[in-house]
Amino acid sequence: MGKRLSHTIVKHGSAAEAFALTESTVPPFQSGKVRVEVEAFGINFADVMARKGLYQDAPPPPFVAGYEAVGRTMDAATLNGMEYPSGTRVLAFTRFGGYSTHVVAEELAVQPIPDEMPAGDALALAVQFCTAYHAAYECVNIFPEDHVLVQAAAGGVGTALVQLLKLKGCTMYGTAGSEKKLELLRQQGVHHPINYNTHEFAKVVREKLGKRGLDVVFDSLGGKSFATGFRSLGKGGRIVGFGAAEQVGGPLQLWSTLKMAANFGIYSPIQLLMNSKGMIGVNMLHVADERPHVLARAMRSVIALWNEGKIRPVVGGTFPASQLAEAHRFVESRQSTGKVVVTWD
Repeated sequence: MGKRLSHTIVKHGSAAEAFALTESTVPPFQSGKVRVEVEAFGINFADVMARKGLYQDAPPPPFVAGYEAVGRTMDAATLNGMEYPSGTRVLAFTRFGGYSTHVVAEELAVQPIPDEMPAGDALALAVQFCTAYHAAYECVNIFPEDHVLVQAAAGGVGTALVQLLKLKGCTMYGTAGSEKKLELLRQQGVHHPINYNTHEFAKVVREKLGKRGLDVVFDSLGGKSFATGFRSLGKGGRIVGFGAAEQVGGPLQLWSTLKMAANFGIYSPIQLLMNSKGMIGVNMLHVADERPHVLARAMRSVIALWNEGKIRPVVGGTFPASQLAEAHRFVESRQSTGKVVVTWD
């Protein structure tokens, strides 16, 4: 069958201590699934949370993290109703297991990609652009006259949202934590970049919009950020939450998590009805599990946008698999932008 190598999380903790390189047998062919020999995989912030024991959907150690991989099929496969030979270059959305030299994914979670598509671009399309596409193109609708805020806009999903929202022609506000990241946001088309270390985004929004408020907020931070974003909405506004990065970090992790949960606030349906406001949560892992056709539709859509030259993912760093711990620390440090990629040596 051949040998499969995996970077396995053997215990929760720091990047230096959590991983071990393990060896297993390449899984046999299974009907309805696709085996992929992997050239590169991506890191998402959810992987950092899983490594630290903060992601409730992650299995207990030992387990292999990772939601996406790019490589070539090991067998002939039926993708989008068409037959493709073995050796076809594909992008695969994985239900964990991505940090391996070989992965197995459901047919609906695998899409063919051009040979010339850079691995970093492809990996950004799987989780980050699919999350952004589902959030901004399916959960809500955006119009040119809308004013939209993207939190952590220089991150993976953030940069994806900015590129997709730019196609909608709306006015964009984006938060980031350094001048380097703010310059990236300007280059990407954000009209009002906001340094959250020196300015309160809610105050900037009030100065720009007054009582009108925002039409849509995309929030990956959770906690206080989510609550403040909700208050910054105007009548008819909507907030889409897809993360809780606020809880990561600090020695008193349990206290940090409880504080973050409390900071979200308490809301009543009456409050939403009276103000015509909406709250939407997005978890692409659950969407992939329960509605795989929705994931497949999003993957096809963002690949098509790439083929048309309408989006170009931001790749913020590429590491060899032997430096996986360094790659994780880079993502956890909040210094990274866009997609962080790991290639097999």
